[in-house]
Amino acid sequence: MKQIVYIGTMNQAKIKAVEAVFSEGYEVRCCDAPSGVSGQPYSDEETRTGAVNRAKYSVKELDASFGIGLEGGIMQIESRMYLCNWGALVTNDGKVFEAAGARVPLPESVEKMLDGNLELGEVMDIWTNEKGIRHREGAIGIFTNGLVSRAEMFEHITKMLYGQMIIE
Repeated sequence: MKQIVYIGTMNQAKIKAVEAVFSEGYEVRCCDAPSGVSGQPYSDEETRTGAVNRAKYSVKELDASFGIGLEGGIMQIESRMYLCNWGALVTNDGKVFEAAGARVPLPESVEKMLDGNLELGEVMDIWTNEKGIRHREGAIGIFTNGLVSRAEMFEHITKMLYGQMIIE
């Protein structure tokens, strides 16, 4: 019997990441889990909290073996804004595993567009003159010239979560 894994999002890039890691022996389902943080997390702490909240909701509210939360945000180091991302995996017996991913500085022109009213995904759609960047390559894909996609970035985080869980 397959274990049921819920990912607390409807974002296609994040779902793709989890499906890539949990392909054998697992059934991946998705749900629209609340992050409990702002639509655009503005720190490592807030981004991490959003991931943990999504994972906890996914395992608590649904019949899951474990829940996964993946959250993208931005953070400031000195005078620069950076892309940040976190993941959490929560088992149905309450164990919490966490991991963080890549940091990439945002171009100054993107920083200026993040005035508190727009999320990075919305800014990226305007900046690239495309729609749905967050569901495809994401900001990381744009800022790495396609060498790293959003799904790949979150797949790396998901692998770190899975690795921690299986050695526990």
